[in-house]
Amino acid sequence: MHRSEAGEPGAARRALEVWGVAEPAEPGLRPGPATAGHPGGHRPQALLFSFFGGVVLDRDVPPIPSAVFVRLLGGLGIAEAAARATLARMTRRGLLDRTQVGRAAHYRLTPRTEELVRKASRRVSAAAPFEHPDGEWTLLCYSMPESRRDLRHRVRATLTWAGFGGLRDGVWIAPGTVDVAAVLADAGLDEVAELAEWFAASPMSAVRVAAFIRRAWPVDEIREQHEEFIRAWWAGPAPGDPLGQITLLGADWLRVLRSDPGLPAQHLAADWPAAQSAAVYRRCYSGLLAAAERALDLELGRSAAG
Repeated sequence: MHRSEAGEPGAARRALEVWGVAEPAEPGLRPGPATAGHPGGHRPQALLFSFFGGVVLDRDVPPIPSAVFVRLLGGLGIAEAAARATLARMTRRGLLDRTQVGRAAHYRLTPRTEELVRKASRRVSAAAPFEHPDGEWTLLCYSMPESRRDLRHRVRATLTWAGFGGLRDGVWIAPGTVDVAAVLADAGLDEVAELAEWFAASPMSAVRVAAFIRRAWPVDEIREQHEEFIRAWWAGPAPGDPLGQITLLGADWLRVLRSDPGLPAQHLAADWPAAQSAAVYRRCYSGLLAAAERALDLELGRSAAG
């Protein structure tokens, strides 16, 4: 078994992988083919984290046989070899615990990974994930020595997931009040706190908020992420496997959440689609959950019987 605590080597990488912003690319592992209405495709690891966060978390589910993951990912276009390679890689990286029951391998989240998935799930399931108190912002400044280039990508990925956009080199801003210390600690980046300062801030009357939003974030791309999600899920889940559909739904939704930190709609176009996409997600998830839980219980019973 592989376990890791925040602050140990690799902890930051594992945290970012859980959030889907730093999943490593390896030969033979590529994003799965697009499902009808879902143009981007998802890597198998992202789909597995969506599955754990959407159906397994807090249900007292026992370790899950590899055959269940293979069937789940196979229904989403992931070949069996890629599914098994993903399980092995996640175990090596300390994201999963593996146990052997007879000839079958069973997997569950490590305690540390489960904690990170639970934190991510709070954002996934929030009723209004794109809303913050009006006028509240968090401003962060840091200076990274040239000798610490190894930290740059990890810091940028962590700040992006936490909702920050870059105003200029070393100056970042996020809507709402962000617990920066907790964000950095969760990603294993406590040392960055020594290089940074952050403040709660509010724009003064002459500040053009709409202008700095467009400078810090790719607003048109964020709109497109919302609109793609709405197009894909507006008519509801596809008929068939509810377990696969809820997994795909969660992966699609996480992509939107990574894109939009909660840009204040009052400073954007009147038809800004964030509220609509959140409503579509909640409707689809609530409609799928009971059937997906029954499907998982059936899969586990079938695997146990086999």
